[in-house]
Amino acid sequence: MAGSKPSTSNYTSVQWSQPCRQIDYPEILLATENFNESLVIGCGGFGNVYKGNINNGSKLVVAAIKRLDSMSNQGETEFWAEVEMLSKLRHAYLVSLIGYCSYEKEFILVYEYMPNGALGDHLHKLGTRLSWRQRLWICIGAGRGLDYLHTGTGIEFGVIHRDVKSSNILLNERWAAKVSDFGLSKISPANQPSTYVNTLIKGTFGYVDPNYFATGKLTRKSDVYAFGVVLLEILCRKRPLDPSLDLGFATWAQDSIKEGNLKNIIDYDIKSQISPKCLKEFVRITQRCLDNHPKNRPTMGEVVVGLESILTLQEKIDNSLQTTGKTLFGRMIDMFPFPSKPENSDIIISSRVNEAGDSPFIHLAMARFLHDMEREKPTQFTSQQLRIATDNFTIKLGSGGFGAVYKGIIGNNTLVAVKVLNGTSDESIIEQQFIAEMSTMGRTYHFNLVRLYGFCFESNLRALVYEFMVNGSLDHYLFKPEKKTVIGFEKLHEIALGTARGLTYLHEECPQRIVHYDIKPGNILLDSNFCAKVADFGLAELCNRDSSYTTMAGGRGTPGYAAPELWMDLPVTHKCDVYSFGMLLFEIIGRRNNMDTSLGNSQEWFPVWTWGKYEKKQLEDLMIACQIAKEDEEVAERMIKVALCCVQYKPEARPLMSIVVQMLEGTLQVPEPPNPFTHIISGDSEAGDSFTQMALNFENSDWSSSEET
Repeated sequence: MAGSKPSTSNYTSVQWSQPCRQIDYPEILLATENFNESLVIGCGGFGNVYKGNINNGSKLVVAAIKRLDSMSNQGETEFWAEVEMLSKLRHAYLVSLIGYCSYEKEFILVYEYMPNGALGDHLHKLGTRLSWRQRLWICIGAGRGLDYLHTGTGIEFGVIHRDVKSSNILLNERWAAKVSDFGLSKISPANQPSTYVNTLIKGTFGYVDPNYFATGKLTRKSDVYAFGVVLLEILCRKRPLDPSLDLGFATWAQDSIKEGNLKNIIDYDIKSQISPKCLKEFVRITQRCLDNHPKNRPTMGEVVVGLESILTLQEKIDNSLQTTGKTLFGRMIDMFPFPSKPENSDIIISSRVNEAGDSPFIHLAMARFLHDMEREKPTQFTSQQLRIATDNFTIKLGSGGFGAVYKGIIGNNTLVAVKVLNGTSDESIIEQQFIAEMSTMGRTYHFNLVRLYGFCFESNLRALVYEFMVNGSLDHYLFKPEKKTVIGFEKLHEIALGTARGLTYLHEECPQRIVHYDIKPGNILLDSNFCAKVADFGLAELCNRDSSYTTMAGGRGTPGYAAPELWMDLPVTHKCDVYSFGMLLFEIIGRRNNMDTSLGNSQEWFPVWTWGKYEKKQLEDLMIACQIAKEDEEVAERMIKVALCCVQYKPEARPLMSIVVQMLEGTLQVPEPPNPFTHIISGDSEAGDSFTQMALNFENSDWSSSEET
């Protein structure tokens, strides 16, 4: 019931207690002057925050009053989570909860007022001149607050914040930092650093731990990663989702550090204030926080100790310099303890379009495209650089319709895959594929997408340079029994989930929707940890979110995976990728090609055979045929149902990829799918009732409510 306290059974880890008080709704109206817009001091995912006076014990205090917006993505669950957390937690470096109000559909939190607002605003909106030592103090304060949460000092549990970011670090009148916003927090047993919580992925993109994103396993080290991003943000004064950083904020900063380019990325306001020795230690702590492996990251207690020692050293150096009159940065610049980039390096980033007489070979569309990409400043390699990097294209990794792929090494021993366009293809087709791949991959960054390092476009070489995926493509592990490494079913499920997350990003989270058009096992690559990365965007298209359909000139995709609308005269949407993902999912479940003529007629096409077993409730036969262990059967059945939902004949009957992710995670129940293959046997007209029912199922399950958001 709205406005009522949740059942304590939902919070079994904590005994409910209320040091803060429940505030009557009329008192809230009085304090906010009936939610007067002139009193709004902030706005976030939860709703508006108002400044007002509230009784706190025997005195009237200024408070920040946060009112849940009915349209917010957050809701009653997050409200009670925050009330419960802050009722138990009291610390000098956490924002205190004075009280709360739940009245009918109104949910309101009342906090201590922080007059200097959010750190993120000072860094990115207000342009506040924060000194280096002030920034260190802020880092230490926020670190102490997180350390208190993780270790549970004085309380019987630990807490994972799950949304550490600069906008959730507030500053009081003395510019001391306090951690705020506990709506996404999770309880975690104290003094057990390896303990994790399996949970739906939540947080703020740019700060989310890639390991948590890949596995769904939330640990305190996930907060440590996010805090590492905040440390970089404070040092560089750049947003984690800065559109000018093609590689992603953390990757951009770490690459700059490796290349000895650190001095050029530090915020100009503090360059002259930082001791090189302090900077070295600060960067070392940051890099440890951002380590890909959670077990290698420090605890928040270790981070705080490190930051405190840096501040002590900086103060000592500043005091010494004041007596000698030295200028810090100018005198000590040559002492930077980072490797310098060789001036005559074999691999040099070119900032201009190559001028080696290519103009006769470049059509107008390509010329315009290269001009646009020059402004976005991707890494542009020369053909000579790539020949050196690949040892004259010696080690061939594979080949496809686009051309051959070669292994290479660039920069600081970074392994890459160099994808060379087939020179025998039609020139206009080469341009189309090149533009498609560069315009999508050059402007996206996601853990489950293969990272594009750069490109080469010269008359004698057209190539794309990608991160090297040490474990190759998924098809080798599904279809080639001689492959030495056998992937267990749990890992196959993770690969399916990672692929779905990558597609969700393309469809629903990019500034412009991207449709891949060629999802299949050969285009799913695996890194050293067998995490899935979607690759090969040669057929991809940027689509306008305001348009439901796109026009299609000619067939597109790979037979066996391509949705029916791609090879028939039907409107095309991003749901064609959902269909292809369903076909991919069948092959992951069966660890075989969907079409195998060496098997009997009943099993020749695996998806139809699977539907037959599902319809007759004979999935045990399928589990035996696919050699799926007893402990994996529940997950396998869920995957089967999701695959059947995805390959529905009508696009509107297929789920969004974000819904697919939730169903695969098990956080959303999968509805019973109707027969997706009726049209093959009876014709499309006889499939209408099934498709209509499927669409109703989706509507009733709120599957398609966020279609164009």
